[in-house]
Amino acid sequence: MRVLVNGVRLFFDVDGAALVPDGPALRRKPTLIVLHGGPGADHSTLKPWFARFADIAQVIWLDHRANGRSDDGPPEAETLARWGDDVAGFCAALEIEHPIIYGLSFGGFVAQSAATRHPDLPARLILASTACRSVFERKYDAFEAMGGPESRRAAERFWGGAIEDDPTVVDDWDRHCRPYYNTRPQDPDGRTRMVRRAATEARFFKAGGERWRMDFRDDLARVRCPTLVLAGDRDPVTPLADAEEIAASLPPNLLRYEVVAGAGHGPHRDRPAETERILRSFILEPHS
Repeated sequence: MRVLVNGVRLFFDVDGAALVPDGPALRRKPTLIVLHGGPGADHSTLKPWFARFADIAQVIWLDHRANGRSDDGPPEAETLARWGDDVAGFCAALEIEHPIIYGLSFGGFVAQSAATRHPDLPARLILASTACRSVFERKYDAFEAMGGPESRRAAERFWGGAIEDDPTVVDDWDRHCRPYYNTRPQDPDGRTRMVRRAATEARFFKAGGERWRMDFRDDLARVRCPTLVLAGDRDPVTPLADAEEIAASLPPNLLRYEVVAGAGHGPHRDRPAETERILRSFILEPHS
């Protein structure tokens, strides 16, 4: 399905009803909006696992503009500010009030943008395996520790700005860095199902691109909803120091900080039972 938001058609899919019969009335379940990583990817790698929450929430997967099955729009609109505004515009178009916003990796950047530009939008915020700014040296060190000098070189090329001009950069990244994302084998068909938009990825990661400039540390003080910061202690993409920096920037009375031991990038991929327990607890936690 697609809906027109800020001049582009955004693709989304839904699992579960918002209104469910409950005796003589219809009871409204919370809406959980799942924002995928990337950029240039889609929601498909998250769909198999997050569908389990349809018993307690209406789950909505959204492809960001210029990602997956959504429209491109002008390249100059591929900014975190616009991506965050798109989440707010999407909710307005579908009359979704106060959703729970889950952002993984790049989706966590977008979630931070939405929650800080539109503080009254989310009822709850989940920032998983993400960062509030770019400290590349942390990543280089983490990949070198896991995969040796080749992994470090591939990471330095990927984040060092060569991605836009050299197609071998992504190939080297996939070969020397991606195997260390997680601590358990992943679905081999997951990336085959994905609609990957290489040009969007290249524009975001190019030298001087927004991935270099982003910094939400001061903005996070504007968050007004309970926020779960979720991280794996074996994540080289967004190392634990990234999660700690987010936690330190949020209002402490709204923060819940959870580290999943033995998990890499996307804790649900490596420690599904523990991650599900944490997420269910946070989603169902009574409002204050």
